[in-house]
Amino acid sequence: MTDAPMTAQAASTMTAGEILSSHLTAQAGAFLRALPLAVGEVGARPGTAVVPAAGTADLLRAVRRIGGLLHTFGTVFDQAWAQESRTELRWLLNLLALEPGYVRRSARLLGALDSLSGTDPDGTGMLAGHAGAPKARALLDRQLTLARTRAHSTVLQELRSARLHALADRMTLLVGEAPLLESAGGRAGAVLLPQASAAFTALSASAAKLPLQRAAKPYGGDGLRRLGAAPSSLPARGLGAPPARQAGGEGAGAPGAVDADAALAADDAPWARLRILVKRARYALEVCGRPAGELDELDAVLGWHQEAADAAVTAATAARTPRITPATAYVLGVVHADQRLEVEAARYAFGRRWPELPPGPDGWLEIPPAEGWGQTPAPRTA
Repeated sequence: MTDAPMTAQAASTMTAGEILSSHLTAQAGAFLRALPLAVGEVGARPGTAVVPAAGTADLLRAVRRIGGLLHTFGTVFDQAWAQESRTELRWLLNLLALEPGYVRRSARLLGALDSLSGTDPDGTGMLAGHAGAPKARALLDRQLTLARTRAHSTVLQELRSARLHALADRMTLLVGEAPLLESAGGRAGAVLLPQASAAFTALSASAAKLPLQRAAKPYGGDGLRRLGAAPSSLPARGLGAPPARQAGGEGAGAPGAVDADAALAADDAPWARLRILVKRARYALEVCGRPAGELDELDAVLGWHQEAADAAVTAATAARTPRITPATAYVLGVVHADQRLEVEAARYAFGRRWPELPPGPDGWLEIPPAEGWGQTPAPRTA
């Protein structure tokens, strides 16, 4: 829902506090409207989890935007209140993302395995007819279903907790009266633009540290060939070897497996951090009334990267399951490699897009407001 357009004269005289209060009121209202729907959706779901329905999706959207606003423009709010609110919003965000995350991961991994073990117009998948494919699929399905069920139970319990009620009360009080400091009385451009600029400075600095040259080729497989300082790496075991299972043992506690996992996690961490910074910059643009279409695209690419990386971790964990056959472990190794190639493809897509975007924060914020200061942007998907 979009507020009525404001006249240029009204927009030019609004204070930073008035604009922030307007956005917080709109998002807190969306939070309170979506909360009972989300609770009902979770409670109505039986053991089988589903992708978030409208209520849960709207609640997640409001939580992300309120948290992002409090982070980027936090200096004009009461500091203790802003920090407490962000902590509680982060708790709810992580909670609500649990079950849908397992649903998407299951679809990604099982879809990849089906593609690898089936046939396509270009030929036969490399795992077609492999004896370990059905067992690997059953193992992944069983483990992810169990994880989804546990996550569902956790969400159900927490959505009835006093902590959630306290957060809802906090959002109710937020509608109409945010705890702003005196500095929020300044003009919108003078107060908000420097803080939004800081969000873009952090984003640009983080992107500058990425090894984009390494990701300059599509499906380069660099992440499969290079595991930092790990003493035992994938090349020694071959592309299809289980990434966390050593010859002659279960591999659950093998130093090489642990080191390889840690190296991949460290390699992925800057990209996960970058996705958070992209979201914050997107939300800052929304507050400032600037278009954020390019950042929407980057957010989608980094979401693809995150989900492929998480799926690869799941495949590696499954390969450490005790007493599985070598054939099953081999298939899981191939699936792990397939997802790491997806990670590389996402990095390539990001590297192709990033240099084309406006250089530095001024390139984004010098664009005249598309919707006007103080106007709530149209809803977006994430």
